[in-house]
Amino acid sequence: MAPSHLLLGVLPALLDVASCANIFAAHYSGTINSLTLTSTSSGAYSLALNNSLSIGGQPSWMTWDASSRTIYMPDETGFGSASSFAVSAATNGRFTLLGKATGLPLGGVANVVYGSGYIATAHYQTSTISTLKLPLSSSSKTLQSLKYTMNGSGTIPSRQDAPHPHHVFPDPTGAFLLAPDLGADLIRIYKIDSTSGKLTDCPSYIEPGGTGPRHGAFWGKDVLYVGNELANTVHAFSVSYPASGCFTLTRTQSLTSLPGNRTAPTGTKIGEVHVKDNFLYVSNRRDLSFSPNDSIATFSLSATGVMTFVDIISSGGTYPRTFSINNAGDLMVIGDQTTANVVVVKRDPVTGKLGPQVASLRVGVTGNAENDDGLSSVLWDE
Repeated sequence: MAPSHLLLGVLPALLDVASCANIFAAHYSGTINSLTLTSTSSGAYSLALNNSLSIGGQPSWMTWDASSRTIYMPDETGFGSASSFAVSAATNGRFTLLGKATGLPLGGVANVVYGSGYIATAHYQTSTISTLKLPLSSSSKTLQSLKYTMNGSGTIPSRQDAPHPHHVFPDPTGAFLLAPDLGADLIRIYKIDSTSGKLTDCPSYIEPGGTGPRHGAFWGKDVLYVGNELANTVHAFSVSYPASGCFTLTRTQSLTSLPGNRTAPTGTKIGEVHVKDNFLYVSNRRDLSFSPNDSIATFSLSATGVMTFVDIISSGGTYPRTFSINNAGDLMVIGDQTTANVVVVKRDPVTGKLGPQVASLRVGVTGNAENDDGLSSVLWDE
């Protein structure tokens, strides 16, 4: 029998049980990647790359359908395509191409699955929202291609030379689709035909000139938050649903995403907004609040959705384009585009506060500020 002091030394190691979670990361160089976050009961974390698949083009976004374990990705280059990939849990996230639709408008920057098997894509470069019936394949035909125009340039001509939809997402009822239009200073609203998947225009919400709405998220059914890239503000809206017809938005609040409601430094650009429980999170790109790193802001939400600034933390890198909170609410993954690193930070599910950083891994080559390169999107596999 081994001496008791040796057994006591081995026991902690045996009790330090590891658990794993998978993370997906897309890179503008044309890859989709699977990472594993390993944590132990002693509080140690590590992040490792498991699988990487070269898919070409510039994958700009990932929409995850957990029920079918499928990722849908638009291409931001001039090829006008969208692809779907199956993800195998048994092999720690090995990707298999399921289908690819071509001949779409150029410059897809975000997509979403909606209704009974349809997908909508926001095409920034070509001022268009397109829709397709799933599944995607080489024979897929565009269901709708909604092309936008405007008379002259907007308040900021260098960014508002044309309509530029940057996000597309459904409301909580699934009856409407929204598209923040950075170029036209509009929040476009569509009613969804539940049978055909077709979109019908509703009156758009008009933002002040130079706002640049980029990304939105609902809190329940009655409150909407939109992050504005050009004004570097977050707008809160109350949502009113009539007995029939289109819903309407009423703006209730506007705050910057920095402490003291201070104006963002020149060059700062809000990236994404996400809601988790009674908290709102916003990524600040190029604010350099933790120089050379950027930041993620936290707001608490009152019972009526009023935002109160809580704090900011370092994003752990530069240009946090996307981020995602796990279902348990105790971790956030951040995709820093320019430094091309995947960062994981803790989150307190009760207070909503973020930090500290527990893991970081560079995935692919680093990018250049303001260029469409580096890391494009991150998601939890759950």
